[in-house]
Amino acid sequence: MADNLPDAIENILLDALLRGGAITGLGTTSTIKAKLMTANGSDSANGTELGTSGGYTAGGATITFGSAASGGSIANTVACTWTNMPATTIVGLELWSTGTPARLWWGALSSSKTVASGDTFEFAIGDVTCTLA
Repeated sequence: MADNLPDAIENILLDALLRGGAITGLGTTSTIKAKLMTANGSDSANGTELGTSGGYTAGGATITFGSAASGGSIANTVACTWTNMPATTIVGLELWSTGTPARLWWGALSSSKTVASGDTFEFAIGDVTCTLA
């Protein structure tokens, strides 16, 4: 997911980096939630999250980026897994902070994934890579 920052986050970072502003408005970033999308959003609009059904709970699952970024990229260091999925097609992923939630990152999957009812859906270690280019 290269440079898929929402406009609001881009503005916060630019203000902090180039104007000495504080980094605020991100919610609690110590816990990041991965939300599965059935329709992708854009820089200025949220996607459509899969609703609560089967083993998926709206609001997403915790995803861990435990190692420091390197070379302008960071990847998940723990698998992010949902069991007992509802029948659906997943087209993208959004990363959200908790507390007062803020959408931090978004992106389309390299190819959509259709899951059957009861399937397990997983992002293995390293599958979710965020890059600033």
